Amino acid sequence: MLKLDVELGERSYPILIGPGLLAQSGILRPYIKGSRVLVVTNDVVAPLYLENLLASLQQDSSLQVDTLVLPDGEHCKTLATLQLIYDELLRQRHERSTTLIALGGGVTGDITGFAAATYQRGVNFIQVPTTLLSQVDSSVGGKTGVNHPLGKNMIGAFYQPQCVLADIDVLSTLPVRELQAGLAEVIKYALLGNHEFLVWLEQHIEALLAGDTALLTQAVKICCEEKARIVAADEREGGKRALLNLGHTFGHAIEAAMGYGNWLHGEAVAAGMVMAADLSHRLGWINADEAARARALIARAGLPVCPPPGISAEQFMSLMSVDKKVQSGKVRFILLRRLGDAVIESDIDTALLQQTLSAGADLCRS
Repeated sequence: MLKLDVELGERSYPILIGPGLLAQSGILRPYIKGSRVLVVTNDVVAPLYLENLLASLQQDSSLQVDTLVLPDGEHCKTLATLQLIYDELLRQRHERSTTLIALGGGVTGDITGFAAATYQRGVNFIQVPTTLLSQVDSSVGGKTGVNHPLGKNMIGAFYQPQCVLADIDVLSTLPVRELQAGLAEVIKYALLGNHEFLVWLEQHIEALLAGDTALLTQAVKICCEEKARIVAADEREGGKRALLNLGHTFGHAIEAAMGYGNWLHGEAVAAGMVMAADLSHRLGWINADEAARARALIARAGLPVCPPPGISAEQFMSLMSVDKKVQSGKVRFILLRRLGDAVIESDIDTALLQQTLSAGADLCRS
């Protein structure tokens, strides 16, 4: 087992990474402060891993463990689903000393974390991510929340977990499409600040897609190290942490336009990163070969390299204008000065941006 720490003073917590962790009896007990637990999962993950988690928790007979199984999918990341968690907590008379455990992907983790942040003004919670995307990104850093029809993750809170447990073995049951979507966030870390990792990914992308446990463990470790370092420096995204949104300004617009869940988050981010590379090239920051290199890696991961054809430049602009990254009325983009060196930029030449937004078909043909 690998153990990393997110250094946030009194809110610091470990990330545990490795195969077979869910099967280890009592592994989460040190991070449960009281005697009550509510495990929140979804109807896809529950049949696969809920029994293993419950068996580990129930090794301690002093724990009272309740479970709640939610419907799965980005379209369920709503205030109505959040209400179901509150209902269960109140029905079972959970108190402020309770611990919520999120067993699932990014949707489950985000919504459970937001419930924990707001139930009785804050209770403990633990992340047990079961997708590659959630293991490398969404489970770490304390971002929690739900979607609004007009914008992704517009309602939420920064709220850190007590622990993140990333069992690499659970990735073996992921559908290929979900594994590919997770690789989008892995590639993101390479493009935004780790050129050595980019070279490593170019060497191993097919083996990662094939589910190589050792390589997946290494990828999760590197991504978590990168995120832990950035979060420790900028917990509430006042500056540098915004770099983690590479591809997300365009990607969130794609998700909203297509209807949440029709494009997976990683698929939308992948197309968004290609668009960010295209805009960076138009600005003269990276050359055509560098933009093509980023696009080629994303394509090798089986991910989209262009946005859906039905989204107009005007629709992109409208959707991006309500993104969380808007500041003082200006959309902030994460762009590339070079591969492995991302920057935050809001003063973008409108004509060049319009060219990128109108070039979706060209990006597919490139």
